[in-house]
Amino acid sequence: MDNTMPILLVPGLVSSPRIFSPVVPALWRFGPVTIANHIRDDNMGAIARRILAEAPPRFALAGHSMGGYIAFEILRQAPERVAKLALINTQARPDTSEATTRRHGMISRARSGEYRAVLDELFPGFVHPLRLQDAALRQLVYDMGDDVGPEAFIRQQIAVIGRPDSRPSLAWIKCPTLVLSGDQDNTIPNSLSMEMANGIPDAKLKILPNCGHLPQVEQPQATADALVEWLRS
Repeated sequence: MDNTMPILLVPGLVSSPRIFSPVVPALWRFGPVTIANHIRDDNMGAIARRILAEAPPRFALAGHSMGGYIAFEILRQAPERVAKLALINTQARPDTSEATTRRHGMISRARSGEYRAVLDELFPGFVHPLRLQDAALRQLVYDMGDDVGPEAFIRQQIAVIGRPDSRPSLAWIKCPTLVLSGDQDNTIPNSLSMEMANGIPDAKLKILPNCGHLPQVEQPQATADALVEWLRS
């Protein structure tokens, strides 16, 4: 009997499929892995509709950061198609006014040719403080930024600004759910992961030590192990 389940991975803001490369090999034995294209639209509803149109009929869904916001929208549109859910370094809350102001600033700078400088500004929030001088991780952020490009980055920021509050729908999530975060995520504090785990029935919370906002590349083995356990649940 074939118990495999298609797995759909959704990257975060200014992230490309590269972000999941270290953990994908561990997932393949559980089912075919697809990484969603989340750079074509400027609102969460349209992003989710396109992903659903291209996705298998039913799948395990893992969203990282902005990918978690998209995962919530996928659940709003087609909850019956999501067999399992993993929320990685994300949150259920909408944008704060301060975050929106900062995003508009990054949008303006990206439009004026300062896209690389914006990536530099984002980097300290992406990694554990001890990895601020990690040249390989910084290059990965540059490479993913090139994959996405400034125009799609702007679309993503507009979509993130306009996302709804997903906290009211947490109690309606019935599939096996993993909430994963790093102990020093300086972009989305892990207190917001705890909030999601407390709101989702029977969710499992995992906080990785010595890890920032990019667990797939900062702590690939621990991240892969957590996702494997989730897929086995």
